[in-house]
Amino acid sequence: MDHPPAERAWADQYWSSPDGLKLHYRDYPGPDGALPVLCLHGLTRNARDFGSLAEHLAPRHRVIVPELRGRGDSEYARDTDSYTPLTYAADVEALLAELALGRFAVVGTSLGGLLAMMLASADVSRLAGVVLNDIGPTIEEDGLARIRSYVGQGRSFPTWMHAARAMQESSGAAFPEYGIEQWIAMAKRCMAIGQSGRIVFDYDMGIADPFSRPGGEAGVDLWPALETLKQTPVTILRGEFSDVLSEATLQEMLRRLPLAEAATVARVGHAPMLDEDDAVAAIDALLERAA
Repeated sequence: MDHPPAERAWADQYWSSPDGLKLHYRDYPGPDGALPVLCLHGLTRNARDFGSLAEHLAPRHRVIVPELRGRGDSEYARDTDSYTPLTYAADVEALLAELALGRFAVVGTSLGGLLAMMLASADVSRLAGVVLNDIGPTIEEDGLARIRSYVGQGRSFPTWMHAARAMQESSGAAFPEYGIEQWIAMAKRCMAIGQSGRIVFDYDMGIADPFSRPGGEAGVDLWPALETLKQTPVTILRGEFSDVLSEATLQEMLRRLPLAEAATVARVGHAPMLDEDDAVAAIDALLERAA
């Protein structure tokens, strides 16, 4: 007996950037009147990274998952110099203005966490709560060097198994307990089948251009931006093996943010995938505090 395909949990939607790019986001509708949650992905990632978390949250919250310019189904930039956090933040602000959400919570992974701090700096009153996933205003040099070693390389693979093995080779230290099924799932989050029929990373290789320059990871001092969150519920997630967010930076963040809480996600590095039990429980608790 044939079964109808499962109904998709989200709608594909689009908005325009200030410089005219067509950008994509997933919109998980959630119940009327519930606190919306904005999920912001990392440097080389896309909306698929939040698939598990968004489906977990959608029964209680509208979940909006933008794809930054040059990622996923968002248009690639005409000028690679626009691949900077300040431009990404402006793009997200354009989406927020179009959606007129009022107050909302933010879950930001890595680069997405930097953008969350920038959104707070622009107008913290709209933020009901913030989750910073394995990121802070100070980024460890070892982590930056590792990311710069692979971003923008443009590799391609003949099969998903080849792609998964490549992911394991580059990221195995961050996810030492992953089995091959998890690496295949990771590859399918990060990659897509290209026009050649080979499997390629699902982002514009040009995002590496500004990131490769000193200061390109943020472009501004984000400690003042972080401190705008002093009166906002914040949860800081840190992967146990993170080489991006140090324990010292985490403790300094907690010192500056009296309402912040921290949670360690065991047995992973940068960045937790937010399908781990520790991470999901911490996000649920943050959203309860933010409501």
